Amino acid sequence: MSDQTTYPPSLFPILDRPASAALLARVVETARAAAPRAIVAFDLDSTVLDNRPRQARVLREYGALHRLDQLAASQADDWQGWDARIAMSATGLPRDLIDAHIGPFRAFWRERFFTSQYCVEDRPIPGAPAYVAAVLAAGARVFYVTGRPEEMRSGTLICFARTGFPRPDGRAVELVMKPVVEEHDDLYKARTYAVLRDRGRVVAAFDNEPAHINGYRDAFPDATSIHLATDHSMRDIPLAAGIQSIRDFLS
Repeated sequence: MSDQTTYPPSLFPILDRPASAALLARVVETARAAAPRAIVAFDLDSTVLDNRPRQARVLREYGALHRLDQLAASQADDWQGWDARIAMSATGLPRDLIDAHIGPFRAFWRERFFTSQYCVEDRPIPGAPAYVAAVLAAGARVFYVTGRPEEMRSGTLICFARTGFPRPDGRAVELVMKPVVEEHDDLYKARTYAVLRDRGRVVAAFDNEPAHINGYRDAFPDATSIHLATDHSMRDIPLAAGIQSIRDFLS
């Protein structure tokens, strides 16, 4: 299992391991104290799940289709962020071929990446399955709040089962997904705050997107909002005051 050190350098200060472990432990204790009404919200992509194996599969299939041996050998850690050019270059593909194939690859990628068939490839952010289980054991309810559309539910559940995450049961664990893929993630995430507020007391939230974790901070000022410094959409959005960044869930 990768320790995530292959992610590109973070734009945000990251807590060192002891401080990160202490922060994660405080969330569990807060959840225990606030149970059974406590809710901890987790985003999925680049928060508890690493999508790079999925990215690599798409690139390998494209490479095999077009007889590009370098791309056909793509590995997850070739992906440093969401720029396919960087991933292609990491395989050794020459610049002229990258320029020729980046457009067709993006179209190929869009048809596959946001599907159940491909999201089964995702791997956990280190420590994430055990940490989600610890939050659940403390008596909190776990809400996976993801921008994935409903049509990705089956693949997401398969991935949970394969990787050891607590699976949604409609009681202690819920999976909240976008009803339609066309809805912008920012608008969707903002809508979910009211849903969470109606279901209990949000004591903590985890998300890799600065815009989204800032939204949690605004909506639930008494909760602990934690940023995952993995990768994100690269919009120039600073973190709100009081939000700390961690690399993973290892303690």
